[in-house]
Order: sequence, then structure tokens, then C-alpha cells
Amino acid sequence: MLGIFNVLMWYFLLVLYMGQIKGVFGKYEPLTYRTGCTLWGVFFIISGACIIKATKNPTQSMIVSSLGLDILCIITGLIAIVLTVVELSKFKTVSYKNYGQAKLGREVSRVLLIVYHLEVSIALTHAIFMCGSLKRKAINLLISLLYLSEKCHKIRYISERK
Repeated sequence: MLGIFNVLMWYFLLVLYMGQIKGVFGKYEPLTYRTGCTLWGVFFIISGACIIKATKNPTQSMIVSSLGLDILCIITGLIAIVLTVVELSKFKTVSYKNYGQAKLGREVSRVLLIVYHLEVSIALTHAIFMCGSLKRKAINLLISLLYLSEKCHKIRYISERK
């Protein structure tokens, strides 16, 4: 859901900044807009789809792939947070014709900064639980292998006694 919100905000910013008029001080094109930072929400959409599939069909490969996508989402979310903070800490003068659009764009960046924190925390929480799930599966596999080994050892011991 947050990924879809990011993509829609990217479209909103695209329409907002395309309507600027080139003034004396130029157009306002923030760092996050130029890097397509809000378009990175596609990673969160793909990760969410993979998580849903891993929940319905929890195989080892699906869990590992959803964990990898969670790590990718955490990295992209942290990069987006850093870029947004850098963008909000600087503000070059823009033409008075574009000031309203620049002000609105900065407010959108503030909202997206909150959304990026939510995305990182959700991806981190899910990654922690996936690691726990993988650990439990590994422990269960180890226990079953030990049990089979012990059973084979007993069968071999009985067959040697005969």
C-alpha cells in the first residue's frame, strides 16, 4: 500500500514540477525528484507481492527471496531518507512564479519522509521475523537429521547383533 502511495506521489510531483515556468532563478527540481526517489516504491510493491506469495506457499526459496527483497527495501528506504533530508536541508531561491510549486513540493517531501520511515520499519520487522522463521526451519531440519541418524545407527546396531 505504501509503495502504491509512493508511485502516486511521484506522479503528483511529476505533474507539479512539469508545470513550472522558467523564471529568473530557474526551475525548482529537488534532488529526490531528479533521482526518481518516490518511484522506488515499485520495490516495495514487488516485495509485498513476494511476501504474500511466501505466506500462501512458504517454501524455503520463497522465504529467502522475500528476505532478500526486504533487505533491498530497507536499503532503498534508507537512501530515500538520506536524500530527502539533504533536499529539505537546502533550499535555493526560485522564481516567484514557481515558489508555490516549490513550497508544495517540499511539503510532499516532508510527508514522504514519514512514509519512508514507515516503509523501512515494516521491512525491517518483516526481515527479522523471516530470519526467525528460517532459523526455526533450520533447527527443525537439524533435529530431524539427528533423529534419522540416531535411528539409522540403532538399525545398524541391531543388524550387527544378529
